[in-house]
Parts: sequence; structure tokens; C-alpha cells
Amino acid sequence: MPLKRQLTLSDAVAVGMGSMIGAGVFAVWGPALSVSGNAILAALAIAAVVAFCNATASAQLAAAYPVSGGTYAYARAEIGPWSGFVAGWCFLIGKVASCAAMAMTFAAYAAPTGFEVPVAALAVAALVVVNCFGVTRTAMLTRVLVVVSLVGLAVVVAAGATAVTTRLTAEQFRWYPYETAASSNALVVEPLTDPTPWGVLQGAALLFFAFAGYARIATMGEEVIDPRRTIPRAIIIALCGAVVVYALVGLAVTLTLGADATTSTAPLADVLTAAGWSAASPIVRVAAATASLGALLALLTGIGRTTLAMARESDLPRFLAVVDARWSVPRRAELLIGAVVIAIILIADLRGAIAFSSFGVLIYYLIANLAALRQRGEARRYPHALQVIGAIGCLVLVVTLPAGGILIGAVVILVGLIYRAIRLNVGRADGAQGA
Repeated sequence: MPLKRQLTLSDAVAVGMGSMIGAGVFAVWGPALSVSGNAILAALAIAAVVAFCNATASAQLAAAYPVSGGTYAYARAEIGPWSGFVAGWCFLIGKVASCAAMAMTFAAYAAPTGFEVPVAALAVAALVVVNCFGVTRTAMLTRVLVVVSLVGLAVVVAAGATAVTTRLTAEQFRWYPYETAASSNALVVEPLTDPTPWGVLQGAALLFFAFAGYARIATMGEEVIDPRRTIPRAIIIALCGAVVVYALVGLAVTLTLGADATTSTAPLADVLTAAGWSAASPIVRVAAATASLGALLALLTGIGRTTLAMARESDLPRFLAVVDARWSVPRRAELLIGAVVIAIILIADLRGAIAFSSFGVLIYYLIANLAALRQRGEARRYPHALQVIGAIGCLVLVVTLPAGGILIGAVVILVGLIYRAIRLNVGRADGAQGA
């Protein structure tokens, strides 16, 4: 049974923005600044360029193949079943780990001390229930979550602008009392270090992890109204909006905190403290928790659709290919993914989950660029050079990841390939016996 087309352009943009403006924008600045230093904007630019190239590849492919599954479906059509399987498998393993990371981030902001794990698991269970009752409810809730997140980020940017203006004015006219604690926060900013080129690339890889949500739009291609027109527009609009938000927040953090941001676990809250806006800290805490929920909701939706697509092709067990007749959602896939994410929350380390997720996401987009490169004629919407840059960018950023994350990711991909090879051999043997 096919999924129902009911998502508009604004719905699709909301899903993409909800995926990109998530937990990453509230937590990524410390790690990114620690390696990229005062070249954080250069790292952001590299991540944005690679993300844009990947977005054009996804948009071009989605317009030609408006079905669920994203790059899994595109690579199967353009390259072959094995490439499609690797893309789908990398998407699943990467984004399941990312779901766990988003849930943990939500709990870090919203849960009482000592209750982070059960609250994170309950958040996943609650959003799985939302997904099981229809994608229009998912899009509507995501829209609300995005608005709340943007309000919190706007407060941070305003506070940062106030702090920077105060500091510059005091330094120019020398009237601000340097001996007070408030002036210390407002005026004394330790400069960031000069990074190495490798450090800039590492920063770009971390920032790219936060950008990667635009593919969620493509994975819902079977549910978007007029997908050939809507999906490419939604991906570009959502990505451009996220780049602007990240640039403004990054400037606020960098100019307000300087080197102190590299050791901060809650840099956006620290911006408010430095600016003398401590009373507004609860707004940022609520926004961080809300953004994490928004990204988690959109991630769970996209993973469920890719699982559905892979099950339809028997690359995953066929019982996951069932679409609920009443609510038009792949309920079995949604429930299974939710259970796996909760299991990861109970046993996983957050930092390792993020590195593992980044590995899977970058390999996924590498295959997307290779698939888009093969398109010809009317299917081609963007220059080949964009896909070449995107593919090279993905490879470069992959090698900057920690060696442990690369090794674990490679092992999991190998396990997936072995599973598929065994399944195909069993299928051939059953066919020969039936003959």
C-alpha cells in the first residue's frame, strides 16, 4: 500500500529545519571551536559548501525518484542494488545513533540530575507514538518545535550582540569599571587559537553533523505533494535558513566567549551569563530541549521511511514493509526503530555515538553524490561540479573523524554486507529447490 501524499512545501521545509536546527546548534560550538579556533567561520563555510553540494544531489535525485527511501532508492536506480543497500544501511546506523544523541541532549537540558537516561528513553517512546498516528501530525508538531527553538536562538543572538556592543563601547571610551565582575565578563575575552588546516577540517566535520537534516525531506518523497517541484525547493530553503541561523549563533558564541567557549558544555547559556542576561537562561534551556525533540521527531520519521523502502526490496525483513491502513504510516518500522534507539540510550556513550553517526551520514552522502553524477538529460538540474565537490568533501571529512569511529563504522558496514550476501544466497538456494 503506498503512502499518502499530504505534505506541502511549508511542511517539508519545517521537517528539514527541525532536523538541522536541533541539538547540534546548542552543543557543537565547544568541540568545533576547540579544533578550528578563530577559523570557526571558515569551518562553517566548508561544512555549508559540502552540505549545499549534497543538498543539490539529494534534490536532483528526489525530483527524479519521488519515493520513500532517499539515497537508498536513488542509488539502487542509478548505480545498483549493492550501492543502494550500503547507502540505506549507513543511513539507518548513522541516524539511529544520532537519534540516541538527540534524546540524550534533550534529557541533559530537561531532566533532573540522575534521571537523564529514563527521560531520554521516555522521550523516544512518546515521539514514536506521535509518528504512529500520522505524518501530518509529525509535520505540525515539528513546525511548533522549530518556532520555539528559533525564539531561544534569537535571544542568544540578541544577548551576544549586547555583550559585544558593550565591550567595544567600553574599550573605545574607557568608561566601564574594569574592576567589577560584570565588566570582567563583558570586556575580557581570551582570543581563540590559530588552528591548523586539519583542525579546520575537523571543525567542519563536526558542524556538518549538525547540518545533515535536509535529507529527511528527500526520504519522505512519497508523502510530499508535487514532489518534483516541492522537494528541491524545500531542501534548498531549509538548508539556507539553517546556514544563516548557525552563522549568527556562531558569531554570538565566538565574539562573546572567545576561548572560554572551547571548554563550555552549555555555550549558549554562557553567552547569556556573559551578557548579563542570566534571567533569560530558562528560555535557552527550553529552546535546547525543544530543538532536540524537533530533530529527534524528524529523524525518527525519516528512518522509518528508509526502513520501509529497504523492507520492500527485502534488504530488511519483509514484515517491516507493512503500511498501517488507517494512519498511512509504516508502524512496524517505527516501533522497531524506537526500540533500537532506546536500547542505544541505555548502553551507549554520547561522544562515540556522534562519531559513529557522522561516519554513516558522510558515507550516505558520498553515495548520493555518485548517484547524482550518473543522471543525464532532463533529470540533471545542477552542474556536475557540485556533485564532484560534494563527493570529495564527504571523503575528506570522513578521514578527519576519530579512528575509533571510522573502525566501528567500517565493521558495521561489513556486517550489513555479509547479511545481504547470506540472504541472497539463501534466496537462490530456495529458488533452486523450488524449481
